[in-house]
Amino acid sequence: GTKKKAACPGLGLFYTVLSAFLFSVASLFLKKIEDVHSVEVSAFRCVFQMAFVLPGLIYYKTGFLGPKGKRIFLFFRGFLGSTAMVLLYYAYQVMPLADATVITFSSPVFTSLLAWIFLKEKYSIWDLLFTLFAITGVILIARPPFLFGSRATGIEGSYTDHLKGTIAAITSTVSAASTFVILRKVGKSVHYFLSIWYYAVIGLIGCVIALFVLNEWRLPHCGKDRVLLILIGVLGLGGQIFLTKALQIEKAGPVSIMKTMDVVFAFILQILFLNHLPTWWTVGGALCVVASSSGTAIRKWRQSVKKAKQNEI
Repeated sequence: GTKKKAACPGLGLFYTVLSAFLFSVASLFLKKIEDVHSVEVSAFRCVFQMAFVLPGLIYYKTGFLGPKGKRIFLFFRGFLGSTAMVLLYYAYQVMPLADATVITFSSPVFTSLLAWIFLKEKYSIWDLLFTLFAITGVILIARPPFLFGSRATGIEGSYTDHLKGTIAAITSTVSAASTFVILRKVGKSVHYFLSIWYYAVIGLIGCVIALFVLNEWRLPHCGKDRVLLILIGVLGLGGQIFLTKALQIEKAGPVSIMKTMDVVFAFILQILFLNHLPTWWTVGGALCVVASSSGTAIRKWRQSVKKAKQNEI
Protein backbone atom coordinates (compact mmCIF):
# COMPACT_ATOMS: atom_id res chain seq x y z
CA GLY A 1 0.00 0.00 0.00
CA THR A 2 2.91 2.45 0.42
CA LYS A 3 4.26 4.33 -2.56
CA LYS A 4 7.94 4.33 -3.39
CA LYS A 5 9.53 7.75 -3.55
CA ALA A 6 11.78 8.69 -6.46
CA ALA A 7 15.45 7.97 -5.97
CA CYS A 8 16.22 11.65 -6.53
CA PRO A 9 14.05 14.75 -7.01
CA GLY A 10 13.12 15.41 -10.62
CA LEU A 11 14.07 11.95 -11.89
CA GLY A 12 10.60 11.42 -13.38
CA LEU A 13 10.79 14.74 -15.23
CA PHE A 14 14.26 13.84 -16.51
CA TYR A 15 12.84 10.56 -17.84
CA THR A 16 10.09 12.56 -19.58
CA VAL A 17 12.60 14.86 -21.31
CA LEU A 18 14.71 11.85 -22.33
CA SER A 19 11.60 10.14 -23.70
CA ALA A 20 10.70 13.27 -25.70
CA PHE A 21 14.22 13.43 -27.11
CA LEU A 22 14.22 9.77 -28.19
CA PHE A 23 10.81 10.11 -29.88
CA SER A 24 11.96 13.27 -31.66
CA VAL A 25 15.18 11.66 -32.94
CA ALA A 26 13.16 8.65 -34.15
CA SER A 27 10.91 11.09 -36.06
CA LEU A 28 13.98 12.76 -37.58
CA PHE A 29 15.32 9.39 -38.77
CA LEU A 30 11.91 8.70 -40.31
CA LYS A 31 12.26 11.88 -42.37
CA LYS A 32 15.72 10.72 -43.50
CA ILE A 33 14.53 7.34 -44.81
CA GLU A 34 14.02 7.15 -48.57
CA ASP A 35 11.61 4.95 -50.53
CA VAL A 36 10.16 3.14 -47.50
CA HIS A 37 6.42 3.41 -46.91
CA SER A 38 5.20 4.56 -43.49
CA VAL A 39 3.24 1.31 -43.12
CA GLU A 40 6.43 -0.72 -43.48
CA VAL A 41 8.20 1.42 -40.88
CA SER A 42 5.26 0.81 -38.54
CA ALA A 43 5.54 -2.94 -39.12
CA PHE A 44 9.21 -2.88 -38.06
CA ARG A 45 8.26 -0.87 -34.96
CA CYS A 46 5.62 -3.50 -34.06
CA VAL A 47 8.18 -6.30 -34.40
CA PHE A 48 10.50 -4.55 -31.93
CA GLN A 49 7.64 -4.06 -29.47
CA MET A 50 6.64 -7.72 -29.68
CA ALA A 51 10.23 -8.83 -29.06
CA PHE A 52 10.39 -6.61 -25.97
CA VAL A 53 6.97 -7.45 -24.51
CA LEU A 54 6.99 -11.24 -25.04
CA PRO A 55 9.48 -12.01 -22.21
CA GLY A 56 7.47 -9.74 -19.91
CA LEU A 57 4.23 -11.59 -20.64
CA ILE A 58 5.94 -14.91 -19.88
CA TYR A 59 7.55 -13.57 -16.69
CA TYR A 60 4.36 -12.03 -15.27
CA LYS A 61 2.20 -14.96 -16.50
CA THR A 62 -0.45 -12.62 -17.89
CA GLY A 63 -1.39 -14.85 -20.84
CA PHE A 64 -1.70 -13.59 -24.40
CA LEU A 65 -5.43 -12.85 -24.63
CA GLY A 66 -6.27 -11.16 -21.33
CA PRO A 67 -9.50 -11.35 -19.28
CA LYS A 68 -12.56 -12.36 -21.31
CA GLY A 69 -14.53 -9.23 -20.47
CA LYS A 70 -11.65 -6.95 -21.50
CA ARG A 71 -10.61 -8.51 -24.80
CA ILE A 72 -12.88 -6.33 -26.94
CA PHE A 73 -11.40 -3.21 -25.31
CA LEU A 74 -7.88 -4.54 -25.83
CA PHE A 75 -8.64 -5.21 -29.48
CA PHE A 76 -9.84 -1.67 -30.11
CA ARG A 77 -6.91 -0.31 -28.09
CA GLY A 78 -4.55 -2.22 -30.37
CA PHE A 79 -6.40 -1.28 -33.56
CA LEU A 80 -6.70 2.43 -32.77
CA GLY A 81 -3.17 2.63 -31.34
CA SER A 82 -1.57 1.03 -34.38
CA THR A 83 -3.70 3.17 -36.71
CA ALA A 84 -2.49 6.28 -34.87
CA MET A 85 1.12 5.13 -35.32
CA VAL A 86 0.79 4.50 -39.08
CA LEU A 87 -0.93 7.83 -39.71
CA LEU A 88 1.61 9.69 -37.58
CA TYR A 89 4.51 8.17 -39.51
CA TYR A 90 2.82 9.13 -42.78
CA ALA A 91 2.37 12.71 -41.52
CA TYR A 92 6.06 12.88 -40.60
CA GLN A 93 7.01 11.82 -44.12
CA VAL A 94 4.90 14.32 -46.08
CA MET A 95 4.92 17.47 -43.91
CA PRO A 96 7.41 19.42 -41.77
CA LEU A 97 8.51 17.61 -38.61
CA ALA A 98 7.52 20.44 -36.28
CA ASP A 99 4.06 20.83 -37.87
CA ALA A 100 3.18 17.14 -37.45
CA THR A 101 4.53 17.08 -33.88
CA VAL A 102 2.51 20.13 -32.85
CA ILE A 103 -0.75 18.71 -34.23
CA THR A 104 -0.31 15.36 -32.47
CA PHE A 105 0.53 17.22 -29.25
CA SER A 106 -3.13 18.30 -29.02
CA SER A 107 -4.04 14.74 -27.95
CA PRO A 108 -4.84 15.64 -24.27
CA VAL A 109 -7.50 18.11 -25.42
CA PHE A 110 -9.25 15.49 -27.54
CA THR A 111 -8.88 12.96 -24.72
CA SER A 112 -10.87 15.25 -22.41
CA LEU A 113 -13.57 15.66 -25.05
CA LEU A 114 -13.87 11.91 -25.73
CA ALA A 115 -13.82 11.12 -22.00
CA TRP A 116 -16.75 13.51 -21.56
CA ILE A 117 -18.67 11.80 -24.38
CA PHE A 118 -17.98 8.14 -23.56
CA LEU A 119 -17.00 8.06 -19.87
CA LYS A 120 -19.29 10.90 -18.69
CA GLU A 121 -16.33 12.74 -17.16
CA LYS A 122 -16.74 16.41 -16.31
CA TYR A 123 -16.23 18.84 -19.21
CA SER A 124 -16.19 22.50 -18.17
CA ILE A 125 -16.04 25.80 -19.99
CA TRP A 126 -12.25 25.72 -19.49
CA ASP A 127 -12.04 22.41 -21.38
CA LEU A 128 -14.07 23.95 -24.22
CA LEU A 129 -11.71 26.94 -24.28
CA PHE A 130 -8.65 24.67 -24.44
CA THR A 131 -10.27 22.70 -27.28
CA LEU A 132 -10.88 25.89 -29.27
CA PHE A 133 -7.25 26.92 -28.69
CA ALA A 134 -6.04 23.56 -30.02
CA ILE A 135 -8.29 23.81 -33.10
CA THR A 136 -6.98 27.34 -33.73
CA GLY A 137 -3.40 26.04 -33.56
CA VAL A 138 -4.16 23.26 -36.05
CA ILE A 139 -5.77 25.77 -38.45
CA LEU A 140 -2.68 28.01 -38.27
CA ILE A 141 -0.50 25.04 -39.18
CA ALA A 142 -2.78 23.63 -41.91
CA ARG A 143 -3.38 27.11 -43.41
CA PRO A 144 -6.43 26.18 -45.54
CA PRO A 145 -6.65 28.17 -48.80
CA PHE A 146 -10.15 29.53 -48.09
CA LEU A 147 -8.67 31.40 -45.09
CA PHE A 148 -5.04 32.03 -46.08
CA GLY A 149 -5.25 32.25 -49.85
CA SER A 150 -4.02 29.87 -52.52
CA ARG A 151 -0.29 30.46 -51.87
CA ALA A 152 0.65 29.24 -48.42
CA THR A 153 4.27 29.87 -47.37
CA GLY A 154 6.54 27.47 -45.51
CA ILE A 155 4.97 24.35 -46.99
CA GLU A 156 7.27 21.34 -47.44
CA GLY A 157 6.56 19.97 -50.91
CA SER A 158 3.11 20.45 -52.45
CA TYR A 159 0.14 21.81 -50.53
CA THR A 160 -1.79 18.63 -51.40
CA ASP A 161 0.74 16.52 -49.48
CA HIS A 162 0.69 19.06 -46.64
CA LEU A 163 -3.10 18.80 -46.44
CA LYS A 164 -2.96 14.97 -46.53
CA GLY A 165 -0.35 15.03 -43.77
CA THR A 166 -2.49 17.39 -41.69
CA ILE A 167 -5.54 15.15 -42.02
CA ALA A 168 -3.41 12.11 -41.15
CA ALA A 169 -1.94 13.88 -38.09
CA ILE A 170 -5.38 14.96 -36.84
CA THR A 171 -6.80 11.46 -37.35
CA SER A 172 -3.76 10.01 -35.57
CA THR A 173 -4.33 12.40 -32.66
CA VAL A 174 -8.00 11.45 -32.31
CA SER A 175 -7.11 7.73 -32.53
CA ALA A 176 -4.44 8.14 -29.84
CA ALA A 177 -6.90 10.03 -27.64
CA SER A 178 -9.39 7.16 -28.11
CA THR A 179 -6.79 4.65 -26.88
CA PHE A 180 -6.30 6.74 -23.70
CA VAL A 181 -10.06 6.67 -23.09
CA ILE A 182 -10.09 2.88 -23.59
CA LEU A 183 -7.17 2.47 -21.17
CA ARG A 184 -9.07 4.55 -18.59
CA LYS A 185 -12.08 2.31 -19.09
CA VAL A 186 -10.01 -0.83 -18.63
CA GLY A 187 -8.15 0.62 -15.62
CA LYS A 188 -5.61 -1.50 -13.78
CA SER A 189 -7.43 -4.78 -14.43
CA VAL A 190 -5.14 -5.46 -17.42
CA HIS A 191 -1.34 -5.51 -17.22
CA TYR A 192 0.49 -2.79 -19.13
CA PHE A 193 2.53 -5.37 -21.09
CA LEU A 194 -0.68 -7.02 -22.34
CA SER A 195 -1.92 -3.68 -23.63
CA ILE A 196 1.30 -3.16 -25.60
CA TRP A 197 1.14 -6.76 -26.83
CA TYR A 198 -2.27 -6.18 -28.45
CA TYR A 199 -0.97 -2.92 -29.88
CA ALA A 200 2.01 -4.67 -31.50
CA VAL A 201 0.27 -7.84 -32.72
CA ILE A 202 -2.78 -6.15 -34.23
CA GLY A 203 -0.58 -3.42 -35.67
CA LEU A 204 1.76 -5.94 -37.30
CA ILE A 205 -1.12 -7.95 -38.81
CA GLY A 206 -2.77 -4.79 -40.13
CA CYS A 207 0.50 -3.45 -41.53
CA VAL A 208 1.35 -6.72 -43.33
CA ILE A 209 -2.14 -6.87 -44.91
CA ALA A 210 -1.93 -3.21 -45.95
CA LEU A 211 1.55 -3.69 -47.45
CA PHE A 212 0.38 -6.57 -49.63
CA VAL A 213 -2.73 -4.65 -50.71
CA LEU A 214 -0.66 -1.55 -51.54
CA ASN A 215 2.16 -3.69 -52.99
CA GLU A 216 4.66 -1.63 -51.02
CA TRP A 217 6.57 -4.38 -49.18
CA ARG A 218 10.28 -4.14 -49.94
CA LEU A 219 13.50 -3.95 -47.97
CA PRO A 220 15.43 -0.69 -48.26
CA HIS A 221 17.98 -0.71 -51.08
CA CYS A 222 20.85 0.82 -49.10
CA GLY A 223 22.38 -0.10 -45.76
CA LYS A 224 21.76 3.37 -44.31
CA ASP A 225 17.98 3.02 -44.52
CA ARG A 226 18.13 -0.43 -42.93
CA VAL A 227 20.12 0.98 -40.00
CA LEU A 228 17.65 3.85 -39.67
CA LEU A 229 14.73 1.39 -39.57
CA ILE A 230 16.35 -0.49 -36.69
CA LEU A 231 17.15 2.76 -34.87
CA ILE A 232 13.55 3.96 -35.23
CA GLY A 233 12.34 0.76 -33.59
CA VAL A 234 14.91 0.96 -30.78
CA LEU A 235 14.40 4.68 -30.11
CA GLY A 236 10.62 4.40 -30.20
CA LEU A 237 10.73 1.54 -27.72
CA GLY A 238 13.17 3.43 -25.50
CA GLY A 239 10.97 6.52 -25.53
CA GLN A 240 7.97 4.45 -24.48
CA ILE A 241 9.93 2.79 -21.66
CA PHE A 242 11.20 6.09 -20.23
CA LEU A 243 7.74 7.67 -20.46
CA THR A 244 6.27 4.71 -18.57
CA LYS A 245 9.01 4.98 -15.93
CA ALA A 246 8.30 8.71 -15.59
CA LEU A 247 4.60 8.08 -14.96
CA GLN A 248 5.47 5.46 -12.35
CA ILE A 249 7.49 7.83 -10.15
CA GLU A 250 5.99 11.24 -10.98
CA LYS A 251 2.48 12.69 -11.07
CA ALA A 252 0.76 12.75 -14.46
CA GLY A 253 0.35 16.57 -14.43
CA PRO A 254 4.04 17.52 -14.34
CA VAL A 255 4.85 14.77 -16.85
CA SER A 256 2.22 16.09 -19.29
CA ILE A 257 3.58 19.62 -18.97
CA MET A 258 7.19 18.48 -19.42
CA LYS A 259 6.17 16.63 -22.59
CA THR A 260 6.02 20.04 -24.27
CA MET A 261 9.71 19.34 -24.87
CA ASP A 262 8.50 17.16 -27.78
CA VAL A 263 7.63 20.35 -29.64
CA VAL A 264 10.88 22.09 -28.65
CA PHE A 265 13.03 19.18 -29.84
CA ALA A 266 11.03 18.94 -33.09
CA PHE A 267 11.71 22.60 -33.89
CA ILE A 268 15.42 22.29 -33.03
CA LEU A 269 15.97 19.10 -35.06
CA GLN A 270 14.04 20.46 -38.02
CA ILE A 271 16.21 23.59 -38.13
CA LEU A 272 19.56 21.85 -37.52
CA PHE A 273 19.24 18.70 -39.64
CA LEU A 274 16.45 19.35 -42.16
CA ASN A 275 17.33 23.00 -42.97
CA HIS A 276 13.67 23.97 -42.77
CA LEU A 277 12.88 27.14 -40.84
CA PRO A 278 9.37 27.12 -39.34
CA THR A 279 7.08 29.96 -40.33
CA TRP A 280 5.47 32.34 -37.87
CA TRP A 281 2.17 30.58 -38.58
CA THR A 282 3.69 27.34 -37.30
CA VAL A 283 5.12 29.09 -34.23
CA GLY A 284 1.74 30.67 -33.49
CA GLY A 285 -0.02 27.33 -33.95
CA ALA A 286 2.53 25.66 -31.67
CA LEU A 287 1.92 28.24 -28.93
CA CYS A 288 -1.84 27.71 -29.16
CA VAL A 289 -1.57 23.91 -29.00
CA VAL A 290 1.03 23.89 -26.22
CA ALA A 291 -1.03 26.37 -24.19
CA SER A 292 -4.20 24.27 -24.57
CA SER A 293 -2.45 20.96 -23.78
CA SER A 294 -0.59 22.43 -20.79
CA GLY A 295 -3.78 24.06 -19.52
CA THR A 296 -5.63 20.76 -19.78
CA ALA A 297 -2.82 18.92 -17.96
CA ILE A 298 -2.61 21.52 -15.16
CA ARG A 299 -6.38 21.48 -14.68
CA LYS A 300 -6.54 17.68 -14.48
CA TRP A 301 -3.58 17.69 -12.09
CA ARG A 302 -5.27 20.19 -9.76
CA GLN A 303 -8.47 18.17 -9.84
CA SER A 304 -6.61 14.96 -8.89
CA VAL A 305 -4.79 16.73 -6.04
CA LYS A 306 -8.06 18.18 -4.76
CA LYS A 307 -9.75 14.80 -4.95
CA ALA A 308 -6.87 13.16 -3.08
CA LYS A 309 -7.12 15.73 -0.27
CA GLN A 310 -10.87 15.17 0.01
CA ASN A 311 -10.32 11.41 0.24
CA GLU A 312 -7.78 11.94 3.05
CA ILE A 313 -10.29 14.06 4.96
